[in-house]
Amino acid sequence: MTSNSPDSSHRIIVGVDGSPGSKKALAWAVNQARLTGATVEAVTTWQDPAKHGTAYGWTSAAFEGDTYATTMVKVLDDTVAEVTAQLSHPGTVLAQIVEGHPAEALVRAAAGAELLVVGSRGHGTFSSIMLGSVSQHCVQHATCPVVVVR
Repeated sequence: MTSNSPDSSHRIIVGVDGSPGSKKALAWAVNQARLTGATVEAVTTWQDPAKHGTAYGWTSAAFEGDTYATTMVKVLDDTVAEVTAQLSHPGTVLAQIVEGHPAEALVRAAAGAELLVVGSRGHGTFSSIMLGSVSQHCVQHATCPVVVVR
C-alpha cells in the first residue's frame, strides 16, 4: 500500500548555527536525504543570555537593535541559502527555530526522526574540544541514530 501523505519518521534533523561545522552537517544531510527520500529539517535555537547564565553586563554586538530570535532566523536562512546554492540537487530544506539550549532542543526535534545530524563543533565557548558539548549530548541522548560531521 502506497501513501502520498508525508511520513513524519522519514525526517533528517540537522542542527544549524551558522558555523562551518553546521554548514558541512547541513550539506551532508541534504545529500543523504536525496539518497533516501527523506525530508531535511534545519533547526537552530536561541536563548536569552540573561536567562541562561551569561556574565553580567555582556552584550553581543551581533544582537544590538535586534532580538535574539530574529538574529537566529537570519543566521538560519542565510546558512540554508548558502549551503543549498552550492549543491547540485539541494531539494527542499524546511527551517525552524526554537527557544532553548541547542543540545536539548535538537534531541526534542529529533524525536521520531530517522536521523539527527550535527557538526562536530559549533560556536561553543570551548571550540578546541574535539567533540563539542552539543554533539556529545545528542549522541548520548537522541532516540534516533546521530551522525556527527567533522
